[in-house]
Amino acid sequence: MKSDLPANPRGGYRFLPGIEPYSCGVVAARGWEIVHVVLAHPLAWHDGLVSIRRYLEQIGRDRHALCGVELRCPEPFSIDGFIAFNQQYRSLLEDWDMLVDGANPVARTNVAPVEDPPSESVVYGFSYTEPSDTGPSEIERPTFVVAGGGELRGGLDAKNIVRSGETSENAILEKARCVVEIMRERLAQLGSDDLLSQIDVYTAHDLKSALANEIIPGLPAAARLGVRWYYSRPPVRDIEFEMDMRGVVKEIVLDLR
Repeated sequence: MKSDLPANPRGGYRFLPGIEPYSCGVVAARGWEIVHVVLAHPLAWHDGLVSIRRYLEQIGRDRHALCGVELRCPEPFSIDGFIAFNQQYRSLLEDWDMLVDGANPVARTNVAPVEDPPSESVVYGFSYTEPSDTGPSEIERPTFVVAGGGELRGGLDAKNIVRSGETSENAILEKARCVVEIMRERLAQLGSDDLLSQIDVYTAHDLKSALANEIIPGLPAAARLGVRWYYSRPPVRDIEFEMDMRGVVKEIVLDLR
């Protein structure tokens, strides 16, 4: 972990700044660890965030412990539609006083399932911090979440999408190469390859070539861990390949209905 990352002392973590709607990733501060949660039943995004806040308060944490959100949307947005959704999402976090010096510290992944998509944007999972139970004689293991990223360099603009509109095998490989590079850059700030516990890929395209030629060479932990392939599209049209990753010790399933 880079010690110069901005701190969120109210949440017990540091974050890698991203864009207005979300950060590029988070890492637990010393004495804290990140817990990853999957919802047994996804909830509409606004209601889901309210339920998460209520859960955190029930376990003795508060809203500031929320450090990662995973969303599922009905279909990929236009860029303008994605910006509009992001404004609603960020507005809620602003209302909750979640920002740190104007920056959103909470990491996020948002993708559109190809099969059985939700009828509205929903919360699929989330991450939060809790005090680490590492004993004084043990070496503390940093825990972290790398936010979702697709083959886009720069702002939300179609001209920044790698080989926009192309879906040939060669184009998908180039897109995957870009995403792996983004993941590696974020990982270098937040953790390390040997501390990864899960690598997720989100694409509607065949994964075999990208896995052999780009993912495993670029992220060696993928050979040991495998990857979890979600048959999904990234949240913006013409983006075809997305990944996120994490290195955590605790994974739980919760029903927050």
